[in-house]
Amino acid sequence: MNHDVIVLGAGLAGLAAARDLAAGGADVLVLEARDRAGGRVEQTTLPDGRLVQLGGEVVGSAHTAYLALADELGLTLVPSYVAEPGRMVRATPEGVSAGDPPHWFGPGDDACHRKTTAAFTALARGVDPDDPWSHPHAAALDALSVAEWLRSEGASPAVVRLWEIGQLALASGSYERTSLLSALRKHAAVPGSDDAEPCEPYDYTAWEGQRVAEGSATVALRMADELGERVRLGAPAQGLAVRPGGCTVRLAGGETLTADAVVSALPVGPLRRLDVTGVSDARLASLHRQRQAVAAKFAAVYDEPFWRGADLNGLSECEGVLGSTWPQNEGILSALVPPERYGVLLGTPDALRERELLADVARLYGKSALRPSSTYLRMWGTDPWTQGYVTQWVPGDVTAVGPLHGTHEPPLYVCGSDQWVAGYMEGAVRTGRAAAGEALARG
Repeated sequence: MNHDVIVLGAGLAGLAAARDLAAGGADVLVLEARDRAGGRVEQTTLPDGRLVQLGGEVVGSAHTAYLALADELGLTLVPSYVAEPGRMVRATPEGVSAGDPPHWFGPGDDACHRKTTAAFTALARGVDPDDPWSHPHAAALDALSVAEWLRSEGASPAVVRLWEIGQLALASGSYERTSLLSALRKHAAVPGSDDAEPCEPYDYTAWEGQRVAEGSATVALRMADELGERVRLGAPAQGLAVRPGGCTVRLAGGETLTADAVVSALPVGPLRRLDVTGVSDARLASLHRQRQAVAAKFAAVYDEPFWRGADLNGLSECEGVLGSTWPQNEGILSALVPPERYGVLLGTPDALRERELLADVARLYGKSALRPSSTYLRMWGTDPWTQGYVTQWVPGDVTAVGPLHGTHEPPLYVCGSDQWVAGYMEGAVRTGRAAAGEALARG
């Protein structure tokens, strides 16, 4: 049977695209390699009814596509961990401190931080997030790492360290290996909650201030329920032949399926493994040049948020194996392992991983952290169907990927978190719906 559109991948991007295509009257089939829908959003329910998010969790005020979709699905947005009272913790090999300034700051470092932040936000105003290549100095900005730029601006080692620990908390790769242009583009896309004052390079309220009360994975699950039998699980694609008159998808078992168009919602890592023909060399080169941060997510469940007793909010930035923690729900801590530390985690025997990760948490919040009722670990970096986390742009990548980033070559349409400025759930939904809209417009 020939379909109007085949969608590869049943993560947020693929499901959002398929939902809009079906609503527009298209005969759509979604192929998903896993035995579940949702991709990097996933959740489980505890015996006491609490939901644990094992994947993406939070969005911000500027994430309009995701917020609109959640509203259409009848879901409720509530404040995320940013509304938690208390102090953030920072942990380095030489110490742990709560609140500001960080314990490694000395005289003049706070003023230096404000100065470099103001310079960064001013520079970001000249970058068009939809077309960073149009900046008159795009190539030069892309060739610099953020850390190199900070030092060129006179940032002290303590300030560079603060920016670095904050970046690794996001698990998107060290600022020593992050393109300045990509960081400016990301900030320009979501400039922060207070434009009157220079805001932090990553404004937590603007990026992560809200969550779905019913669970972020419920967004994907409700779309999958709407699509019903249009979603086929356990069907990994191995090959894609694109032709003006139609497309052929070859599955791992040798079965072939045909469609007038294909929407790829595969992460860039798995997409590189797909045997694709009929697509221009330039478009494939752009897609294949993209990379993702190799990261992991850890969640620990406790009977109560014991950290509040010490006036702590559960948010941390760390230089251990963990890069950060935050409270995702009452008594539940989430944590990320950044790319620079993923190898340490990967080399740790399975039987020791939980113990060693909890030791990192205990250094932040005390011995109570060693006694969770349950823990969960998702190794995104080596999961064959994700091969990573958010988009990672090393110096030179924005220029190399070029203006073809996020574009389509009908009858092949490309979407996914990687195809937006900085990934995240917003990128998946935004590009998925945009791909569906363009495909429907072309009939």
